[in-house]
Amino acid sequence: MPAHATPHTRLPHGAPALLLLLTALATTLACHHLRPRDATFAWDSIKILRAMAPSPTQPCQHQQPPFPFPDTLLHTNHPQQAAATARHILDNLFATLSSHSTPQHWDAQAQHDLLNNLQHYIHHLEQCLPANSMLIKRQGPRNLLLSINKYFRRIQDFLRTHNHSACAWDHVRLEARACFQHVDTLIRRMKS
Repeated sequence: MPAHATPHTRLPHGAPALLLLLTALATTLACHHLRPRDATFAWDSIKILRAMAPSPTQPCQHQQPPFPFPDTLLHTNHPQQAAATARHILDNLFATLSSHSTPQHWDAQAQHDLLNNLQHYIHHLEQCLPANSMLIKRQGPRNLLLSINKYFRRIQDFLRTHNHSACAWDHVRLEARACFQHVDTLIRRMKS
């Protein structure tokens, strides 16, 4: 005996698109109103970075950076794209700054504070992103993740080439400072 068919509710033709739009709107609003502490994240991080990694006692000969930041990543008008870019930058900064090869003269407590600050904000940014990242993949530069990964891979190569010296790490410190400034730009884009 055949089983009875259960009735299926059919959504109107535009309903899937409307659901995606509502999801995007909800996640945009989640990031639109940042808490006051989150609005100062980048500048607080720069202050902790300064305490963690003071300039070396002996001057370093810094070459022109072999790893220019991909500035095209900062030219997004989409809040979720800005959030995804900032999160990926911070993920890579966390990985770099949590290395066991950081210089001995860096302050361990300040490093711990900075890593906690990064982890907190990465978590906050993950909450801003939609569960379905297809929207992110269709917006902005197609090679977003590749550009950021390439930038940080060059930083890692620079450290290895210079045997993780204090001077090489000082250069990375300067790059981290610039990254926090870029994240600040992206945070402003998220709020617009």
